[in-house]
Amino acid sequence: MPSSHFTKITQLNRNTLLFPLALVLFEFAVYIANDMAQPAMLMVTQEFSVSASWVPMSMTAFLIGGAGLSWLTGPLSDRIGRRKVLLGGVLYFLLACLATYFVHTIETFMALRVLQGIGLCFINAVGYATVQEAFDEKNAIKVTALMANVALLAPMAGPLAGAALIQLAPWRSCFLFIASISFIALIGLWRKMPETVNLATPKPPFSALFKDYVQLFTHGRFVLAALSVSFISLPLIGWIAMSPVLLVNDFGLSLMEYGLWQLPIFGSLVVGNLILIRLTDRWPLGRSVLLSFWFIGLGLIIALLGLMLPFKSPVFLVAGISLTAFAEGLAMAVLNRFTLMASPMPKGIVAAGMSMLAMACFALGIEVMRLAYIAWGLNGFTLALVALSCCYIALCRPRIKHEMQLRAAQASHN
Repeated sequence: MPSSHFTKITQLNRNTLLFPLALVLFEFAVYIANDMAQPAMLMVTQEFSVSASWVPMSMTAFLIGGAGLSWLTGPLSDRIGRRKVLLGGVLYFLLACLATYFVHTIETFMALRVLQGIGLCFINAVGYATVQEAFDEKNAIKVTALMANVALLAPMAGPLAGAALIQLAPWRSCFLFIASISFIALIGLWRKMPETVNLATPKPPFSALFKDYVQLFTHGRFVLAALSVSFISLPLIGWIAMSPVLLVNDFGLSLMEYGLWQLPIFGSLVVGNLILIRLTDRWPLGRSVLLSFWFIGLGLIIALLGLMLPFKSPVFLVAGISLTAFAEGLAMAVLNRFTLMASPMPKGIVAAGMSMLAMACFALGIEVMRLAYIAWGLNGFTLALVALSCCYIALCRPRIKHEMQLRAAQASHN
């Protein structure tokens, strides 16, 4: 829980938004390490003389790293403070990006991608936990949605920037650019990040960490909520991982065209986030999530229609994924808040548990879509996308209704 020494921020202004701005700049750097790398992967595989099947594995390796250290970063920040852990994480990620200049085989490149992916462990498990503690509930949701829009510049601009940069400079220069952004974020966080943990209070020993995780992962309400957060992101995560192969190899597009086709998808996600910000003060929390199910269903129908065409066109697949991305924008910030508050445990360990489940689900989901693509091509990818999205709706819908009922009952009781 937030420490009693820290007063929650109830007003959004230039000064209170500087911390989330610095945090989202680091988030942007970590995400663009994936989004700029994906178009560059075609050059990487050529330089290292390996097949294009390694392309989606770059993102899988990145996500494995993202799941690898969250178990420690969140609880560590509960004990020694959020600032120390996050600042150390930004510095680590910066150095991991610079190390790309020393790799000369695909195996060492993939190992480094795992190390770079560890940067994800500091964003949700430490950074976003601080945001949820620092701001009151509705402002926390607004700030989270605003941060999502800034972070979305990575998948929107990353493919285009990566495609353009590798035509002008070696692919390793992408990581120098990312390290530079990380350095700016490090300065901003050092100056503006608050400490929401009361370091004067007694802290549980690290020997209790295993017991804490057992308690967390046996908490049914938390696990189902965390899985919902993970599954709603799978269509977009799968698209980021597979779109270089789908658009360039299957649809015969250029790298620049590949980058341009990302814009409607991530633009839809931005619009969804902006609408959520407007609705937060007007609707009870959770209603936007229920609305999002309809857009997911429509998007899946459109994507399936594309499989019936006698000619190949990315229009239907992109339109379908754009609608699921819009639905994610309507729902994600609310689902994050519900999940973080689903357990009464310290928010560092709760955020770490969320991050670990999400990264494991992302890596597994990408592999499902990759293997489906290898077996059945574009049809296999689309059908895997539909199946995973249907799992999300079946999992999330009853949980959201239950959560809304609980909140309504609490409001009437108060």
